[in-house]
Amino acid sequence: MISNKKMGAETWITIAGDEHDASYESSFLGRDFTHEIANVLLNRCIGLLFLITASCNLPASSAGKQHVFINHEDGYNLFRIPTIIATNNGKLLAFCEGRNNLFDNGNIDIVMKTSVDNGTTWSNIQVIWNEGNNTCGNPSPVVNKATGDIIVVATLNNDKVVMLRSTDEGSNWDKPKDITASVKSTDWKWYAAGPVHAIQVGNGLYKNRIVIPCNHTVSGSNKHISHVIYSDDNGNTWQLGGSLAAEQTDECTVAEISDGQLLLNMRNSDRDLPNRKISISKDGGITWSIPVFDTALVEPVCQGALLRYSFQPNVLLFSNPKHKKRRKNLTLSISTDNGKSWKKNITICKKPSAYSDLVKLANGDILCIFEAGKGLPYGGIFSAIIKQKDILE
Repeated sequence: MISNKKMGAETWITIAGDEHDASYESSFLGRDFTHEIANVLLNRCIGLLFLITASCNLPASSAGKQHVFINHEDGYNLFRIPTIIATNNGKLLAFCEGRNNLFDNGNIDIVMKTSVDNGTTWSNIQVIWNEGNNTCGNPSPVVNKATGDIIVVATLNNDKVVMLRSTDEGSNWDKPKDITASVKSTDWKWYAAGPVHAIQVGNGLYKNRIVIPCNHTVSGSNKHISHVIYSDDNGNTWQLGGSLAAEQTDECTVAEISDGQLLLNMRNSDRDLPNRKISISKDGGITWSIPVFDTALVEPVCQGALLRYSFQPNVLLFSNPKHKKRRKNLTLSISTDNGKSWKKNITICKKPSAYSDLVKLANGDILCIFEAGKGLPYGGIFSAIIKQKDILE
């Protein structure tokens, strides 16, 4: 069901009805552990966590959505942190973390499913990185348009930075390559890539540069700072790009805007305003402007995803839970002026929803892959299609 609604200068489109709207929500269990869940666990028992995980499943037939990674299947209790890309031939590769519980550490693997029919059906699950009881997480995949290689930058225990490569569209993967020494300063502590798709610059002086959005903490502080890393030689070697001149930036997403300039859009822990932060780079990610609030993009402190849809016409997309306090109301925001304004919005999922990613399909439609649930937004990973006509009209 598609409906349109005007709200001030913005246009809103709803592509799926709201089957359920929970009054109780939580950020993900880990460094965003909320007081509500903490009190439950402290006062009852940690075993309740499994009951919470089981109770947040959505039915596979939710209107307008498809279940891609289903909790309690394929050897994992829970799937989180979805990312997605399309190969040069149009094959979709969807990545996420396979977990045993909601915590962000412990035995976590990076897993993948593929689709050759624009997300109508999906392959069996494939584990692409497993290090026993260690945490393999935060995948940030990108397609090298020149070679067709698939590159995934990820982290081991939020400390080491590794690169995985496939030369056959994800059927096989090279042994993970440790690139930590090239992309992590000695005084940095916690580290994560993405988690969202990365980009390869398509225009300007830095054409073909691969840019991975990341974030880190510095020794002595738990406040996160966004940064990027990059490669100018097809991922064979890596360099550390610029860090943001502000703490409390965090997980980030990058897109090309014009003349090779880059836009970095950041999760924001600075709650002076409940909005995303943004920054511009004119040198391929080496330096970044002072971050500012994007007052049109509301957020509850959560990951989001930018995607350059097209340059002609000029269309930039952004997905995140558009709510000031809760992870709900996953929304696709559309800009036609390189992110200076976001005057059109498409509601993807009104119910509890959290991390997401976007990919453009061969037919011009957009597939959004995202976390959603009932009481909590972690009932599995779903996909929804946004039609080209709804984006461009």
